[in-house]
Amino acid sequence: MSIEHPDNDVFVSAASTWEIAIKQALGKIKADVSKVIRQCEEAGFEELPIRAIHSAQVAGLPLHHQDPFDRILVAQALEEGLTVVSGDQPLSAYGVPVLWR
Repeated sequence: MSIEHPDNDVFVSAASTWEIAIKQALGKIKADVSKVIRQCEEAGFEELPIRAIHSAQVAGLPLHHQDPFDRILVAQALEEGLTVVSGDQPLSAYGVPVLWR
C-alpha cells in the first residue's frame, strides 16, 4: 500500500488540516494551512469531512491514545474502511490499518 500508487484513493481528514491550523496559530509549526490544502487538492487527494457518525465512533474507542485529533482519525478510518498514514505507533493498538511514514 502506498499513497503514491495511482490506483489508491487518498483522503485528507478535515481533522488533519484543523490540527495544522491550530499548531500554526500557536507557533508550534511553520505552515500555511491554505497552501497545504491547495497542495492536497492539486495532488488529487479527497477531503474527508468529520461526520456525526465519526464522533459516535470516538465514544466507543478505548483510551489507548489521548490526542483528540488522532482519535478522530482512527474513528474515521474504522468507519470508512480506510488506512491511517502516521508515524504515531500507538495508533496500531486500535486495530486500524496504519501505513507508517
